[in-house]
Amino acid sequence: MYDVIVVGSGAAGMTAALCTAQRGLRTLVVEKAAHFGGSTARSGGGIWVPNNPVLAQAGVRDTPENASAYLAHIAGDVPAELREAFLDAGPAMLGFVCAHTPLRFRWVRGYPDYYPEAPGGRPQGRSIEPVPMKADVLGAELKHLEPPYVPTPAGIVITQVDYRWLTLAARHPRGALTAAKLFAQRFKPGRMLAMGQALAAGLRAGLAALNVEVRLNTAFTDLHFENGRVAGIRIGDELVQAPHVVLASGGFENNEQLRKQHQDIGTEWTVGAQANTGDGIEAGLRAGAAVGLMDDAWWGPTVPLPRGPFFLLAERALPGCVLVDASGRRFVNEAAPYIDVVKAMTGETWLVFDQTYRNRYPFAGFPPRRPLPRRWNEVVLSAPTLAELADRANLPELVATVERFNTFNGTDPEFHCGDSAYDRYYGDPRVRPNPCLAPLLKPPFYAARIVPGDLGTKGGLRTDATARVLREDGSVIDGLYAAGNTSASVMGHTYAGAGATLGPAMTFGYLAGLDISDHNHRGGK
Repeated sequence: MYDVIVVGSGAAGMTAALCTAQRGLRTLVVEKAAHFGGSTARSGGGIWVPNNPVLAQAGVRDTPENASAYLAHIAGDVPAELREAFLDAGPAMLGFVCAHTPLRFRWVRGYPDYYPEAPGGRPQGRSIEPVPMKADVLGAELKHLEPPYVPTPAGIVITQVDYRWLTLAARHPRGALTAAKLFAQRFKPGRMLAMGQALAAGLRAGLAALNVEVRLNTAFTDLHFENGRVAGIRIGDELVQAPHVVLASGGFENNEQLRKQHQDIGTEWTVGAQANTGDGIEAGLRAGAAVGLMDDAWWGPTVPLPRGPFFLLAERALPGCVLVDASGRRFVNEAAPYIDVVKAMTGETWLVFDQTYRNRYPFAGFPPRRPLPRRWNEVVLSAPTLAELADRANLPELVATVERFNTFNGTDPEFHCGDSAYDRYYGDPRVRPNPCLAPLLKPPFYAARIVPGDLGTKGGLRTDATARVLREDGSVIDGLYAAGNTSASVMGHTYAGAGATLGPAMTFGYLAGLDISDHNHRGGK
């Protein structure tokens, strides 16, 4: 018998468990996968929480009024009480995590909010990331940490700040220095963890210090109810009892049936954790829960490489490329927030670039100047002229599109690429006046197939301001909570900034933990 069971071991679930365990409640975490950390451990580890103590320590001036205005502007369709609950509790959540885990954070200097020109938006950004930590903080649990989405060479630890400059290693002195610094890490003793690996490891270390049991390879199959309220969960034929359950088992990105039902898309292009098959959402539905945002995801333009999908982040903002549709026409600002690029896609899409681009920048993790792997030939086409490339990819208007694009002189009159501070963050500062624009002139020319990939789904169970799961009529399902991608996101159909997945996930996990603890200490079930 436990006081609370948390289903899922990502940032949302572990933050909830940390809160309840630290307040003296008997807490169990169950995880279907063989590793803990889920999509959190695979991610960049960024956290978007306005007015947090890390920003204050870095001298960043933010105000609750600005943050509230920003979220109201970009996510005004989300109930105000949810937005305000996130903004109010987020700073306290980070303070709590820092107090009870080995995690420390730092500001990702200059990484803008995704809509920095909107009311309350910040061109210098609000995102923070974990400070790299020694892997031995996990002890024997290290072998159970979910591997990262993009593996790095042994001994090398890359932060979000490093990633930006690594894309410019062949172009900018700071990029070259970053590459040299990272190479030198290989000769230092001891393994280090960064980004999502550090975040998951730090939260797990906090649970270990509180002797919280985390059961891996433990598939949750359903909720158990007694007298109209949650009374535990079922793991196969086993019943594990607890008066409170937090569903934080991720989204449904790897559930073929749900994806086709709600999004008319399959599962092959997501980079979310394999174990994210919507178990918590389906259990909530069986219990009568309401759902929202099931048609949406944390979308991003993705190259479907033979080794698996590659989520394009910086590549689109670098000068010398265009995104075109099935006819060969531009249709979007290439450097726009990734969620918006996919929402603008209407079908077949290609990223077209020239050899100058290849000489200057990496593509899909492959270094500049080097020939792209032959096994990519079905995904990344090439030709000695634009006309031949247009024929190969069946893009009849490509030549005219690129010829028109090549006349742009530092400004993009069609889609305003490079106008926003967000666009310019991943641009090339050596290209002026617009770090996101350059003509495509040097052969050979390339066209990479782009598909609507994602970091995970963002639709799920509807919750109130304390993360309690709601029915369609707005009533609460007693004892049941949800956080992270198992719940309908407080971001609605938008994306506030880097870490707007993990920031709310951890905050609503924390709010669930507080509500459960307060309820338990009042003597209720």
